[in-house]
Amino acid sequence: MTVVIAVMLALVAVVGTVIVFTDDPGRQAVTLSLFGLCLGVLFLALGAPDVSLSQITVGAAVVPLIVLLTIRKTRSMR
Repeated sequence: MTVVIAVMLALVAVVGTVIVFTDDPGRQAVTLSLFGLCLGVLFLALGAPDVSLSQITVGAAVVPLIVLLTIRKTRSMR
């Protein structure tokens, strides 16, 4: 179990770094979704299934969707 936690921590760090260095807001939203999924798996490996389910629902689905809709709306206003 410790190996899974170490791998997931490394993956979360890598995906977080990718988000920071991504320039396009649309791509940032997609990588943010991947980041939320990685965090959800990490929480599951740490033994918190309720937190994991909440993270996957909100972090991997709702927040990136809201960000993408906001980007679309602001681009259509220009």
